[in-house]
Amino acid sequence: MKQLVLTLIGKDRPGLVEEISATILQHHGNWATSNLSHLAGQFAGIVLVEVAEEHLQALQDALHTLPELEVRIEHGVHSKPETQIEKLNLVITGNDRPGIIQELSTVIRHKGANITHLNSRQQSAPNWGLPIFSAFATVSLPPGMDKEHVVDALEAITSDLIVDVEPD
Repeated sequence: MKQLVLTLIGKDRPGLVEEISATILQHHGNWATSNLSHLAGQFAGIVLVEVAEEHLQALQDALHTLPELEVRIEHGVHSKPETQIEKLNLVITGNDRPGIIQELSTVIRHKGANITHLNSRQQSAPNWGLPIFSAFATVSLPPGMDKEHVVDALEAITSDLIVDVEPD
């Protein structure tokens, strides 16, 4: 089986996910995992699809004909699960400001860790007078790294940043 990583973007509309999934199924693909979002009237998604070699080209061709949807296809690489790598699930909350994602990602990189999943949003906080930033991040730690080093470094960015560790 071949793995395809699909990146999809286009104007959101009812039935779009059904149309994408039907195309994958009709061309003998298997929708393995995904992350889909509606942002400012746009649909954005990333989907991992598995398909047999003999159906690969037909599936790719069909995906590129989906109306009003930009589709980018990359070939995935099968990898063995790395049991030594510890995953850290973080819930990060603080006052929103320009550059907060850059600050967080820089600290994580400097600690030798890698962001493998990030969901962030800005929400209004009328009682505080400032918008609130919140994020859920999954971070892979290098072997032997203490997770508290990453948490402490993130919390040191600013006094209003709260970092909680969630269990797996």
